[in-house]
Amino acid sequence: MTKTAFRALFLCAVAGALAFRTVRLDLRPMHADEANQAVKFGDLLERGDYRFDPKDHHGPTLYYLTLPAARAAGATTLAGLDERILRLVPALFGAALLVVFLLFSGGLSKEATLAAAALAAVSPALTYYSRFYIQETLLVVFLAALLGAGWRYTRRRSLLWALGAGVAAGLMFATKETSLILFAGLAAAFMAVSLIESVRTRRRGVVTAGDAWVWRDTRTKLPSGLHAAAFLAAGAAVAALFYTSFFRNPGGLADVLQAIGASFARAGHPGVHAHPWSTYFQILSYSKTAGGPVWSEAFLLFLATAGGIAALGHDAGRDGNPRFLRFILFFTVVTAAVYSLIPYKTPWNLLPFYLGLVILAGNGVALLLRISRFKLIKVLVLAVLVPGFADLALQAYRANFVYAADPANPYVYAQTGPDLLRLVAAVENAAAAAPEKRDMLVEVVAPPEETWPLPWYLRKFRQVGYWTDAASAHRDIGAARAGAVIASAAFADAVAEELGDGYVQTFYGLRPEVVLSLFVRSPR
Repeated sequence: MTKTAFRALFLCAVAGALAFRTVRLDLRPMHADEANQAVKFGDLLERGDYRFDPKDHHGPTLYYLTLPAARAAGATTLAGLDERILRLVPALFGAALLVVFLLFSGGLSKEATLAAAALAAVSPALTYYSRFYIQETLLVVFLAALLGAGWRYTRRRSLLWALGAGVAAGLMFATKETSLILFAGLAAAFMAVSLIESVRTRRRGVVTAGDAWVWRDTRTKLPSGLHAAAFLAAGAAVAALFYTSFFRNPGGLADVLQAIGASFARAGHPGVHAHPWSTYFQILSYSKTAGGPVWSEAFLLFLATAGGIAALGHDAGRDGNPRFLRFILFFTVVTAAVYSLIPYKTPWNLLPFYLGLVILAGNGVALLLRISRFKLIKVLVLAVLVPGFADLALQAYRANFVYAADPANPYVYAQTGPDLLRLVAAVENAAAAAPEKRDMLVEVVAPPEETWPLPWYLRKFRQVGYWTDAASAHRDIGAARAGAVIASAAFADAVAEELGDGYVQTFYGLRPEVVLSLFVRSPR
């Protein structure tokens, strides 16, 4: 493939990635997790102050990296933000992932790199979660940057690449403290590749310059002490900067240790997020609900399997560097196993090992193209590849623009339903008719899991109170004469009795199997 053709096709892939990720970012209602992150960012935006919360939030990179987007949009308060501004940040990072793939040059062939970029551009999983204001997309991009910088370091043992790898690792840890799992996966893959290559070295003796890459080949040595120290120092410095709020909150360093413990405790006690070990691969391989379309990324799984098997072959270096490909294979297998065995599961947690699947799938495409020496075989390969890519693109379109909040979409998880927007519109209409306007008191009586994303949607109201049970709200509801009261279905009767006849009650769905009751004050 010529450089011109590669560049043209790669730019097409980037354009497709941007289209799937940045168009109509306000189409889907805010997820509870997104709203939680948005309100946390609002504190940073309005007061310029951030304090890491080890109990209920991940790392701070998402918030700090959102500041430029908010300021460019002219927003200075939480009320001045909208979904598009917030979601644009992970969306752009999701598209930037394709550019990071260029760091894999020499490890992947041009064909494999281009195929991996095209797969990432139209991946239903990657596109869907790139449109979420959560940390996972940033984590995947920083992971890819670490892989790329680390690979570049093995090619050219420079201090610059050691520092770059350290910065990427620090950003990973500053994004999610659970990135420790990924670091362990990287170490395990490193040891697996080292073991395999050391066995081959002992069996085959002296390695010639033209042979495949082996661990004891003097062309690729262990990092020097200086470079290893630079890597660790860069990673620690970057993580410390973010967790200490750029030295404004030194206690953040101790808090991150608490967060690590809390995260692993949550993993062992998942509650409603407990799912079988096979959940992630069920999502990827096949899903269908009554009346909904078929969803399947089996095409990508097939290509990844082919690319992984090819990485273990004796001629694995023909489409790239065998060490890089084997490293990606072992990392993917190890992290997929670990994430599958952890009882706590949310579907976006599959993204880190999904990255490995995309890279291996790119190598699988390169393998199929390489064996297509005869015209008939080439026709058969294209008959598989072209419809496969088209089907992924179609599923990405459905996932992001047709079934964005529909439970028939396997990537949807505890998603806020469109019915909540009607509740918010009813509150807005009540405020428009009330003499207080947006100074109207709005009271929410619901447990925390039934409260979000209301703080986001009620952000423009200046008087909003929250209670977690009807008893604690009892003394305030009747006397305050709220303009609107939003109550959990479990508290609806108690709230109705307390409010009396001066309110009109309606019901709205928050998400599947969760209903809220809205009480709007009748005009006097």
